[in-house]
Amino acid sequence: MADCVLIEGLAVETVIGVYAWEREVTQRLLIDLELGWDNRKPGHSDRVEDALDYAAVSERVTECLQSMQPQLLERAAEAVAELLMNEFGVARLILTLRKPGAVPAARSVGIRIERGNA
Repeated sequence: MADCVLIEGLAVETVIGVYAWEREVTQRLLIDLELGWDNRKPGHSDRVEDALDYAAVSERVTECLQSMQPQLLERAAEAVAELLMNEFGVARLILTLRKPGAVPAARSVGIRIERGNA
C-alpha cells in the first residue's frame, strides 16, 4: 500500500536542547509527517469517521513534544513515531523534524526517520 496522509510544517513551541539556556526557553520545531494510511475506505465513503484524523494527530504530536521537553531531536522523533503507531494505528511513517536557527549558518537542522512496514 502506498497511500499516505501528509501533515507538513506542523510548528510546535517547546523546550528542547541540551544546553542550560535551552532548558529555560521554548524553541520552535517543524514537523513533516508522511503517515501510511489506507485511504480507500474514506475515499469511497466520504465519511470523516473512516479517515485518519489529521487534526487529532497534530494535537497529540504537539502535546507529546510539549510535555516531554526532550533534549535531543532523535528522542523527540522516536517518541512521536511510537505515539502515532500505537495511538492511531499508523503502520508506517516518515517523520522529518527540524529545529530552525539551531546553527546560525543554516536555515535549520534536523533528522528524518522511517518506521514501520512498507
